[in-house]
Amino acid sequence: MVRRWCLPVAAFALVCGAVSGAGLPASAASVAGPQAVQPGGVARQVSPVFGAHGLVDATSTNWSGYASDGGVGQDTEVSADWTEPTGSCSSGDQYSSFWVGLDGYDSNSVEQTGSEVDCVGSQPSYYAWWEMYPGASHDFDNPVEPGDQFSASVTTNQYGSFTLYIRDSTEGWSHTVHARLTSADISSAEIIVEAPCCTQSGGILPLADFGTVHVTNAEINGAPLVEDGATRIVMKAGSTQKDSVTQISDGGSFSATWLHR
Repeated sequence: MVRRWCLPVAAFALVCGAVSGAGLPASAASVAGPQAVQPGGVARQVSPVFGAHGLVDATSTNWSGYASDGGVGQDTEVSADWTEPTGSCSSGDQYSSFWVGLDGYDSNSVEQTGSEVDCVGSQPSYYAWWEMYPGASHDFDNPVEPGDQFSASVTTNQYGSFTLYIRDSTEGWSHTVHARLTSADISSAEIIVEAPCCTQSGGILPLADFGTVHVTNAEINGAPLVEDGATRIVMKAGSTQKDSVTQISDGGSFSATWLHR
């Protein structure tokens, strides 16, 4: 896969602890080295939106989904399930990320884990990863296929320690990553679809056609995600809306549908 280096936007202290994989050989529980395309990152160019029906709360050039901005130290746990969507590749390189995380909505770091659909050529590529942004992302050496059922969570003790968990129940693997980031604000929690970083100039990459991704059992601080407790975000660059995001239904469920690369 052809990748291009994306430089971190800020310096920070990160110490990674154990990385474990349930029921996997040691080789499968390892993580790959830093990648040139960073699947996750902070929200860019967030703008509030006041529609006639209140259907959209904010836009961002690289994020869509839901974010809770409860204030420093308020959001310490986020989790959700989703079904890995099927990518449809056209000409040119395109990328789509699906993840849960803490921070990044109005801060310079994000602690996150999720899955990916990339198009480099005519065939989609699927994988899972974790990241303590602005540090580099790390890929898991496990199979991921469209239709796989994912569960993921990120939690913190509010003193710089984070636990990132991801499970692909369809393929039968899971990982738990323990990491430290003492400079984290712990100021938001989110469940996000993202157009990853970066071109050589640091710009956002084209959004791969992922069809529709369905998110269920979304929770923040152990309670189901609800409209009153989170901001809905749609991805928009200029006048081009890149995807649509449904309202939250009972049990913390919503969907995002691709519209434009």
